[in-house]
Parts: sequence; C-alpha cells; structure tokens
Amino acid sequence: MGVKRSLQSGGTLLGFLAKVLTILSTATNYWIRYPGGHSGLWQESMLAVTGACMVLAAGSGIVGLVMGLRILCHEGDSRGQTTSGIFFLYGLLLLIALTGYTVKNAWKNDVFFSWSYFSGWLALPFSILAGFCFLLADMIMQSTDAISGFPVCL
Repeated sequence: MGVKRSLQSGGTLLGFLAKVLTILSTATNYWIRYPGGHSGLWQESMLAVTGACMVLAAGSGIVGLVMGLRILCHEGDSRGQTTSGIFFLYGLLLLIALTGYTVKNAWKNDVFFSWSYFSGWLALPFSILAGFCFLLADMIMQSTDAISGFPVCL
C-alpha cells in the first residue's frame, strides 16, 4: 500500500470517527450538567443556530465519508480536493456550533460541560485531520502526474 492510499484510508477512518462522535454529541442530552440534572442541545430553544450547525455538520460528514469511501473504491478517482474541502467545512460547522454553545453557557454559575459537549469538540480535530489526509493524498497524486512526463536521467 502506497503513501497516497494510506493517507486516503487514514482520512476515511478519521472521518468515520468524527462522524460517530458528532452523531453521539448531537443525539444525546448531556451537554451541560448542573446540580439539579443535565441539559442538552435540543432542550434550549435559544440555540437554534447551534443545532442547525450541528445538523449541517453531520450532513457534511456523511457526504465526506461517502466521497472518501468512493475514492478508496475507485483507484483513479481524483476528487481528493473536494473531499478535503467537505471535511474542512465539516470542521468549520462544528467549530461554529460548539463556540456558540460555549459562549451562551460558559458564564452560568454551577454549570459544567459534560461528555456530549466534549465528544463534539473531539470530533473537530478528527474532521480537520481527515481533510488534511485527503489534501495530502491529492497533492501526492498531482505531483506524481506532473513529473511523470519528464525524462529521468540518473
């Protein structure tokens, strides 16, 4: 297995991990905990932008994962830049959603962020690293194509 293929496989695996963490974060109600219980993303109506960004992030994660699997299955497929861009968009949407939630709830007394919130933050670097893996794999493929026409004299 070459470097390009390893990067594509790693990007797909990182994208899958990010997707699982995003679904776990979005679907559970343990974003914050306070002395009387816990609360989630969908229990506060003022966080519509955060919820929308999380749903859009989950959708873009699915698209990125499908495109990554398609690149792995079809050796000659050159959609690495598009897949990379989708994973970067996925990370940006996660960043917007989680930052908005943090700004809204960080200043409350006796409120602590819980595991659903942190699994969303953990998905962020995985999505960005997946984007970098596909970007590097595409750069390797383009450089290989660019130098293939030059005569090599050693």
